[in-house]
Amino acid sequence: MASVAESAATHALRNVLQRVQQAAERSGRSACQVRVVAVSKTKPIVAIREAYDAGHRHFGENYVQELLEKVPELPADIQWHFIGHLQSNKAKALVAGVPNLYMVEGVDNPKVASYLDRAIAGLGRRSLKVFVQVNTSGEESKSGVEPSECLELAKHVKFQCPNLEFSGLMTIGMLDYTSRPENFKTLVDCQAKVCEALDMPKEECELSMGMSGDFEQAIEMGSTNVRIGSSIFGPREYLTKT
Repeated sequence: MASVAESAATHALRNVLQRVQQAAERSGRSACQVRVVAVSKTKPIVAIREAYDAGHRHFGENYVQELLEKVPELPADIQWHFIGHLQSNKAKALVAGVPNLYMVEGVDNPKVASYLDRAIAGLGRRSLKVFVQVNTSGEESKSGVEPSECLELAKHVKFQCPNLEFSGLMTIGMLDYTSRPENFKTLVDCQAKVCEALDMPKEECELSMGMSGDFEQAIEMGSTNVRIGSSIFGPREYLTKT
């Protein structure tokens, strides 16, 4: 029999997925067009396994060392998203230590992109999906390029990094991890600019925006990838920051 905690987490995940479906329908899309990344930073293996056993496969981590420690303890078919700020000197360790790394969502400068590209080439693994991170709130505490610079970084990834697959744009939002509609609108505008300049179909340039406090609004405004932690796993426990 599942424990009370397991039942609660499974229920929370299902509730989130239901809300995602409803928001997607309000935007004229189906739930399968919106990916839910369960953000498991600071959470124990047992909590991640619980969501996995409920059928979830996309998980996100913010810290390289924490992810490297978790990967060997969990099933190989998990599709990991690295969603934190990646330092260029940790790119090789991330790529080498996470064979089932699905995507790096926070590429915010050419140096990091180039380091990732070289690391993948050195390992001979298949190309890695990346999102370019855009600072849509204007806060100095947030990583990401200015909206006016997102196209140049997208070009760098697409044309100078053959082992990376430019897959879209990401934003975090405000300091309290919520976003105003104008933050999302800024990313939508960046998507339009990038797609036009690179002659990309909009469907191939994803929008990663929306977290626990604002994912429904983000989906209604076009998000295809939402990063949800506390609404699935409960409040974070900050134990590891590496």
